[in-house]
Amino acid sequence: MTIPSDLRSRKRLATRQAISNAATRLFFVRGFEQVTVDEIAAAASVGRMTVFNHFPRKEDMFFDREEEGRELLRAALRQRDPMVPPIETLRLLAHRLVREDSPYVTFSAAGQGFIATIESSETLKARARAIRDELAQVVATALTDSTGRDAHDPQARLAASLLLATWSTALIEAHRAFARHGDAQLAKARFLALVDQGHVGLKAALAGTPYV
Repeated sequence: MTIPSDLRSRKRLATRQAISNAATRLFFVRGFEQVTVDEIAAAASVGRMTVFNHFPRKEDMFFDREEEGRELLRAALRQRDPMVPPIETLRLLAHRLVREDSPYVTFSAAGQGFIATIESSETLKARARAIRDELAQVVATALTDSTGRDAHDPQARLAASLLLATWSTALIEAHRAFARHGDAQLAKARFLALVDQGHVGLKAALAGTPYV
């Protein structure tokens, strides 16, 4: 008897999440470099090859929401109100994520563990920088797609780079605010204030383009 495709998909997603959860717990306790794939497989009750079937690289188990984040940005621009400029659409996305308590903008003790694990690992720091560069390319492409501009428009690349710098700075400072005060609402307010401030600069830098 064959397993329905939707059931197979759910089982695959559940296995992937179990591996990621087991890996993250181990990374938090012992540090990224000190944990082996075999230990992760054992903690998740799966085989070594099952781990690699879901995560080609060890760091992908830690940054397991990477593709979800890319699609979030793409969807925001793909579905935007044509009366709202692309850059403003992304600023509003940041506010929506905070209202919905998205895991991308959740500031908590667990989030502090996430940041500390990254900061203690050169591999994770390198991957975080690479993800930021990849997201900038995703945003640049989504911007040109949403406005009908040439795919290689340098203004779109400038917009994406400035936007990622703004959001990265806002996230880092919000996590720092939580570390100092232990107040999630204060951290969220810090994040949004910096996003809004950065978007003022974005609008000035991109004046005269269809992105603002």
